[in-house]
Amino acid sequence: MLETDTHRPPAVRARGVTKSFGDVMALNGVDLDVASGQVHGLVGLNGAGKTTLLGLLLGLAVADSGRLEILGTPVGRTLAVPDGVAGFVDGPGLYPSLTARQNLSALASLRGYDAGRAAGVDDALEQVGLTDVADDRIRGFSLGMRQRLGLAAALLTKPRLLVLDEPANGLDPAGKHHVHRVITGLAADGTAVVLSSHRMDDLAALCSEVTILATGRVVFSGPVSKLAAESGELDYRLLTSDPVAAHRLASETPGLHVMPGRDPGQRPDADVVVRGPVTALDELVVRLVRAGVALRELGPVVAPLEAAFLALTGTGTMPAQTDQEDPR
Repeated sequence: MLETDTHRPPAVRARGVTKSFGDVMALNGVDLDVASGQVHGLVGLNGAGKTTLLGLLLGLAVADSGRLEILGTPVGRTLAVPDGVAGFVDGPGLYPSLTARQNLSALASLRGYDAGRAAGVDDALEQVGLTDVADDRIRGFSLGMRQRLGLAAALLTKPRLLVLDEPANGLDPAGKHHVHRVITGLAADGTAVVLSSHRMDDLAALCSEVTILATGRVVFSGPVSKLAAESGELDYRLLTSDPVAAHRLASETPGLHVMPGRDPGQRPDADVVVRGPVTALDELVVRLVRAGVALRELGPVVAPLEAAFLALTGTGTMPAQTDQEDPR
């Protein structure tokens, strides 16, 4: 990604932001910094405050207290944000009776874009991989296709800050490729992107920094690499040419604990699951090689980012991904 310009103001700067809905404190003293050219992930359990924070960035809500600056401009107590901000929360707003092309053309007209900007409709559709269905009515679109069309609508504005709520919802592999390519391309050109996701693989692939919310508070904010380091000891799954020997060698490796499971002697393709630090795992790999045991697969049972998330939020499972989320 493009190195951020230290002379430019941050795309987002929040200090002590709070927001309540009746007796529910959705955001409680939230600090957030997002630099230009950065893809910043926002993650948390349902109801943690992600949607509320995204809504503030898009001018769909106002904070009760605290300071919020977007693209160098202070945001007051009115439903407005500076030009250059685009995105969607809880899915894009679209006209189901219109085609994909007509939806984007209508948006261009409503926003008073000149002919040159309106001509970008076809380019936006191509970027998100919807050229072949540009003249189909979107009432028949899948969730993933609607998400991509919402992204295309945001591209029309040439945003300097793009805010996306679960952009990978409903995407097939091809759609995911298109969306990832657009997001990384925008960041490379200096656009700041803030996206929420329950998918740790998307965060790892796209984001340089991530913020984790729990019950309206920030429990972590910083580089993804630092978050991964917070995961500590992980469970790793090994597939080898000799599971019995692998089980024995793992048991003999200092710092490793072999997790209970089925007897490795029952099946030739049985896996072995071990828990321990990376240094101990490295030692196990060396021992396997010396013993002539082929290592066919090695990977964490739970991804490092997910493990860190679970530890920081004090929960045992990731939230189920849903099409709609609690607005708080």
